[in-house]
Amino acid sequence: MELFCQGDEKAFDALFDRHAPAIRGYLARLVGSPALADDLTQTTFLSLVRARGRFLQGARFKPWLYAIATNAARDSKRRRAEPVTATGELPAGEGEEMVVRDLGMEKQVHAALQQLPDSQREAILQHRFHGISFAEIAAAQGVSESAVKVRAHRGYQRLRQLLKGLGP
Repeated sequence: MELFCQGDEKAFDALFDRHAPAIRGYLARLVGSPALADDLTQTTFLSLVRARGRFLQGARFKPWLYAIATNAARDSKRRRAEPVTATGELPAGEGEEMVVRDLGMEKQVHAALQQLPDSQREAILQHRFHGISFAEIAAAQGVSESAVKVRAHRGYQRLRQLLKGLGP
């Protein structure tokens, strides 16, 4: 990111190639629509280009990028003035290994995630699925680490209620 901020346009290509698939997967889970996630991924990277002057040298890039993606999803939701709902389609990350999956269970988990408040869903997706620490999420969102942990904890509690009886 520092090279891109210094004007190296090839650095942007490297950032996009490295992070776009994960951002798209995050957005697909967040908004429940792979097609909308594609659009929001483009919006995220366009915003990154526009905001590169505000990137602080030495700051962690990944949490900053996820904050941009989260804001793009929130803005899209506001513009559409409708709740974000699951489409029934399951996002598939590019380059994932072939694994045997219980698609019925996966669809139910995805639908349950969509029922969580945005703040809880975002905390769970960023931490659990994308490996961003609670401290990094907090810094990117401008809230305390405790607040992010509480959001994730409440989200997990609600998921347990929604998915009760789903297991073996």
